[in-house]
Amino acid sequence: MPHPSTSRHGRIRDVVLAAAVAVVASATTLALGVRAAQAEVWDMPMAYAASNYHSENNAKFAAAVTERTGGALEIKTHPGGSLVPGGEIFGAVRRGIAPIGERLMSALGNEHPIFEIDAVPFLATSFEDSRKLYEASKDATEQVLEDKGLKLLYAVPWPPQGLYAVRPIESVSDMEGLKFRAYNAATSQLAEMMGAIPTKIETAELSQAFATGVAESMISSGSTGYDRKIWEFVDYWYDVQAWLPKNMVIVNRDAWDALDEQTQGIVLEEAAKAEEAGWAEAQRLADWYKEQLAANGMTVAPPSPTLKAEFQELGAEMAADWTERAGEMGETVLETYESME
Repeated sequence: MPHPSTSRHGRIRDVVLAAAVAVVASATTLALGVRAAQAEVWDMPMAYAASNYHSENNAKFAAAVTERTGGALEIKTHPGGSLVPGGEIFGAVRRGIAPIGERLMSALGNEHPIFEIDAVPFLATSFEDSRKLYEASKDATEQVLEDKGLKLLYAVPWPPQGLYAVRPIESVSDMEGLKFRAYNAATSQLAEMMGAIPTKIETAELSQAFATGVAESMISSGSTGYDRKIWEFVDYWYDVQAWLPKNMVIVNRDAWDALDEQTQGIVLEEAAKAEEAGWAEAQRLADWYKEQLAANGMTVAPPSPTLKAEFQELGAEMAADWTERAGEMGETVLETYESME
């Protein structure tokens, strides 16, 4: 069951979000007339730009479901935080304000440590290893989501994460005092361990943050840098391949249970297709994004031997910390992952 917010601020936020979603749904119904009134319409908030491959993949998934159900279930995507801000999408779906949505998994570490497993530095640094880690942790992730009244449809990775900085970085000490964009607990912890200053910034706010000096560095994929034209503010990107975080598409359990069995089957089939297509596209674009950063004037380089060694040391510390917080569930997942060939 969805868990309603108990604070006054939370109730006010819920009312505002619910009103925004209701306005969109009402406009859709008026535009499509009687047919829409008889159909189920799911508004799907997403945090990333419409041109991002995650958003494009989700739009294709939504269109396929709509077409195969003959419009009985229509999914309408809303990219760029236009319907619900990125940081509030998980809560909105959990409380039933939006029936479906997409969220960066590792940003949900405060909900449960299992969501952060793909942001443990240097645990899985290739697409192959990332896929193994996903399979090893999928059952645990689904169980945690089930306990929160949610269902996992699919998850798609970002390319390996690199280090963006406004100045050359040869060692961790060069990060001291830099304002570091954090998007989850792992990046905040890493910033503090490096002597940088973490500040939480959603993707939609990145360009302004770097333009105004609120952010001076971050660890993120080439995709994020390309989407936000980061070369206008940042000169360096180091291919440290720290981890491959994933976005997941989730559904409110009550909304899911309200669908008939045939419709559920169609959604699951299209979700499986979207997952495979998303992984393939992420891998295809990984090198292309790096080429685009370089073509637009950025220095794109591997980390120095010193920086690489220091990052691996920090990663080992963070992995031990994560394992302690994740407890028996985390240990089981890691044992499964390590046993996979």
